[in-house]
Amino acid sequence: MSENRVAAAQAEVDHARNRMLVALNEVTGQLEPHRLVQEVWEKAKDKGADLAEDAVDAVRARPLATTGVIAAIAMFLAREPLIELAGKLANGFSKKGSAKKRRAAKTESETETAQ
Repeated sequence: MSENRVAAAQAEVDHARNRMLVALNEVTGQLEPHRLVQEVWEKAKDKGADLAEDAVDAVRARPLATTGVIAAIAMFLAREPLIELAGKLANGFSKKGSAKKRRAAKTESETETAQ
């Protein structure tokens, strides 16, 4: 009878060891770098899709406000050319051309008189 109990205990130990090894292999597989990267990538894609969907919903809800925000951002990014254009419009376009042409002509005339 004690041999049966020992054999049964040994079988139980072997079964427990096998379950532990299977669980260890599963955990090890989940901790592999490529699997972790893949999981992070999937979560990032899902989050990006959610953000894009929220953005589309916001644009649909308030198209005029969205247009105003986009226009403000565009004006901020293009502020230097817009400031130059506003300066030209405020000063008026001269018959001789732009300020650069006037400066170039002035430099040429000064060079000729110096000779």
